[in-house]
Amino acid sequence: MSEAPATIDPGVDIGHVHLKVADIERSLAFYRDVLGFEVQQQYGDQAAFISAGGYHHHIGLNTWESKGGSPPPPGTTGLYHVAIRYPTRAALADALRRLVAARIPLSGASDHGVSVALYLHDPDGNGVELYYDRPKEEWPRSPDGGGIAMYTHPVDLEALLADAPI
Repeated sequence: MSEAPATIDPGVDIGHVHLKVADIERSLAFYRDVLGFEVQQQYGDQAAFISAGGYHHHIGLNTWESKGGSPPPPGTTGLYHVAIRYPTRAALADALRRLVAARIPLSGASDHGVSVALYLHDPDGNGVELYYDRPKEEWPRSPDGGGIAMYTHPVDLEALLADAPI
């Protein structure tokens, strides 16, 4: 008789991500000035800890091993993207408005049924996903009533922008 695999406590979540960057000020110009994160602590040009809502940090930025460095070349392993979840469609729309105003291009935008996501890259080439989750009761389900039936459809960016607060 085999034992069932251990499962993780359902209260576990991702507390923060720490990114190696080439230039702290350049990264802060993106994460702070465009996306709107707040600096909680900064160690000169070596590290900065940023968050939403006063948490100690959701994202750590550091140059400890990467000052002046370049992004990893294609075909190597590493972080695919960091996903930043917004609480509402309107909040995601506001993020899109900020990106447009800063002339930061998207690399993609997808409606996955469970969420709507915008994809882009930060100044160091790190993948960034900005998204909001639909309420669980709206998530598409497989026809047999089992699991989630995610999909990938295009996002109407103009309609999303129309939902941005003024």
